[in-house]
Amino acid sequence: MKYDWVLFDADETLFKFDAFKGMQLMFERMGVEYSRDDFEQYQKVNKPLWVDYQNGTITAEDIKHIRFKGYAEQFNTTTAALNTAFLDAMADICSMIPQARELLDALKGKAKLGIITNGFTELQQVRLAKMGLSDMFDHVIISEQVGVAKPDVGIFTHAMEQMGQPCKSKVLMVGDNLHSDVLGGMNFGIDTCWLNAAQQPECQEITPSYTVKCLSELQSLLLA
Repeated sequence: MKYDWVLFDADETLFKFDAFKGMQLMFERMGVEYSRDDFEQYQKVNKPLWVDYQNGTITAEDIKHIRFKGYAEQFNTTTAALNTAFLDAMADICSMIPQARELLDALKGKAKLGIITNGFTELQQVRLAKMGLSDMFDHVIISEQVGVAKPDVGIFTHAMEQMGQPCKSKVLMVGDNLHSDVLGGMNFGIDTCWLNAAQQPECQEITPSYTVKCLSELQSLLLA
């Protein structure tokens, strides 16, 4: 095993993140029908916020407030209440990416495992507990708690401090996002693996150490 540490992104790397189904469930619990068109309008607000968050121009709290501001006014509630209801719904519909559990089980005991996520704190521990993974990871690094988000090298620096400063050549970052996961890891000086399940086009400026289409391919690569 080449690596002493394997660090994973969470959403769409280990866990499926179907935000539309989460929004549907949240509104269903409120007695409101929620359509795909409604979601597309929401995404016009939500998606740019995550870009701004990764760029360090807004905070996690800003996302929570701004993305639900219109709905809070419409349904006479608060953005905080809607954010919590959404994350509760996302936890309830949580499932794992194909081959993720098999990969984690195969790596356990051969390398230390960690998560570095830009997702929100409220969702992480609940989701790990629901999936029976609470004891699988040595560290779960959450951008909301650290104060900086991937691809900022600050979150990788924080992770390495928590990990006891292992040699960078012994650390691999795995993620589905070419910008936040791969570029972030590259800029920090660690090997990276791009999980390109959607078969997105490659970017000449960002060159991961490895590219795989599925996690079983990564398992074969690491444990060959």
